[in-house]
Parts: sequence; C-alpha cells; structure tokens
Amino acid sequence: MLPDHEPASQAPTPVSRDEVRRLVEAGAQLVEVLPREEFDDERLPGAINLPLKSLTAGTAAKLDRSRPVIVYCWDGL
Repeated sequence: MLPDHEPASQAPTPVSRDEVRRLVEAGAQLVEVLPREEFDDERLPGAINLPLKSLTAGTAAKLDRSRPVIVYCWDGL
C-alpha cells in the first residue's frame, strides 16, 4: 500500500465503451497507464498519462479523489 493511501471504496469494475463515454461525460477521470512514448503516439481524448511502472503516491496525487477514475491500457493487441 502506498503511504497516505486510503483503500478504494469500490473494487475495479470492467465497463463497456458506452459506459466509459457516459462516465467521462459525467466527470470521471480517464487514465492511460502505458509508458509516455506510447501515450504520445495514441490515446483516448481527454486521457491523462500515469505510467504504471512509475506510479507513486506523488504521481497519483494528480488525480482528483472526489471523482471516479477509469484506468485503461491500450497495448495494440
């Protein structure tokens, strides 16, 4: 567990493409976890990049804890 990290109030849940759109329109944060180079090449509109391999409490602090977070990883497969 990261320092100063509170447990998630809800477990991760797979969502459909339409649900992602609805959630983002309602204010959810869209987070891509691939490396910066891959994020720069292609990403979903409005997404921010928090590479999983360098995720720390400091980088996670960029997220608004009062809004839902949608994490995705597009690996091209």
